[in-house]
Amino acid sequence: MLADSDTRWKWGALTARRLAPGAHLDGLLLRGRATPTPRQLAEVDADADSLREVTTAEFVRAAAERDPGYDAIVLACVGGAVQSMLHGAAAAQRAAAPGAGPLRRPVMVTGYVGVVYEKLADGLLLRHGADVVLANSPADAARFREVYRGAGADPDGVTECALPFLDGAHEPGVPQPADTGRPFTVVFATQPSVPAGRADRRYLLRRAAEHARAHPDRQVLVKLRSKPGEQTTHIEEQPYQRLARSLPGGLPPNCRLVHGHMGEVLERTDLLVTVSSTAALESLHRGVPTAVLTDLGVREALGNHYFLGSGCLASWDELDAGALPEADGEWCAREGVLPPGGGSTGEWYAHAFDAARARVARLVARSAGAGLPPLAPCYTPRTAPAHLAAVLARYGLDPQGEPLRRSASTARPSALRRALRTTARGAYRHGVQRVAPVVRRLGEL
Repeated sequence: MLADSDTRWKWGALTARRLAPGAHLDGLLLRGRATPTPRQLAEVDADADSLREVTTAEFVRAAAERDPGYDAIVLACVGGAVQSMLHGAAAAQRAAAPGAGPLRRPVMVTGYVGVVYEKLADGLLLRHGADVVLANSPADAARFREVYRGAGADPDGVTECALPFLDGAHEPGVPQPADTGRPFTVVFATQPSVPAGRADRRYLLRRAAEHARAHPDRQVLVKLRSKPGEQTTHIEEQPYQRLARSLPGGLPPNCRLVHGHMGEVLERTDLLVTVSSTAALESLHRGVPTAVLTDLGVREALGNHYFLGSGCLASWDELDAGALPEADGEWCAREGVLPPGGGSTGEWYAHAFDAARARVARLVARSAGAGLPPLAPCYTPRTAPAHLAAVLARYGLDPQGEPLRRSASTARPSALRRALRTTARGAYRHGVQRVAPVVRRLGEL
């Protein structure tokens, strides 16, 4: 499994475990801006049997190896990285086995970490070429196939499953019993880049604090994604930790910032509040009342438009007045949160990966026998020459998928280079989180 951030590591590792229970799982981290820290990996609570950091060149070489090799590879990366790994692996496989005939190669699997609310065509076409493109719901599966057909790309790889981290310690879909030993708990699930602006993020934090003051019998937890200096899939220019220090009056005693595994936090949650986090799907699956905030509007830029029709849209004013949104069952079924037509949620979720598991198993068997056709993404130097060349170059590959001269070496970097890389990452993060916001504010004067 190859991942390029903490959230994608979580999705990729859990997906791999569900597709091949009991298999040996090698965890590979693609070296880059969002490479997670050990603390971030520990927090997502998704283990692999081994773990190492790799470059693009190292990965494509491993993807082409036959002995030892991989039966299947889960590409848990952004779309550009997926496309680059597919082209890089295809080039390496061509070099290892010249000719256009069937190959004994790994089955390539990819998908999305959560809610797909933007860049649908862009992201999907960058993922095309994988043997299996996982869709987290019936609605996503239909949309994915429609995009591929419209672009003249083969939609056969689209396979419906579910998000791999929905299940919890109790029966899914059933509200958790009240725990008289703790106060009513409200969790505000933050996001690194939604909203992005300082004023909007201060507003949301202030409203969470005001909710706590208005309800002293409640506990309000502001669930954070990362610590200052760490990176996730998206850049967080305005960390809530820093905003909390400058909040007038500070946070009341019953409102605090927390980290931790989202599943564990949800086990003690009575109301989940967010703008558009995938945590909303987790809470809905667990039967937790879920509020998708409308204070900043319902806008594509925020991603909360995805929840239109869910019954979850609400404002802080409504929550202050005691509202507990009730989710629409048909919407939840369509979006892969609850089973269609009711029934046992636990039984439905237990079989959510059956089709994907069977497809991967068939392809692995075919690869070991007659072989699989060469990887064939719809983007090629002929169909999208300018776009593909730009995407591949970002990952150190030329338009044919070969490593560029400057990234051809796969030797382990020296201690000096590793130290320089760590320093450069720190400087980049400091610039994003400290310098860039100040320069932006100065530009607005």
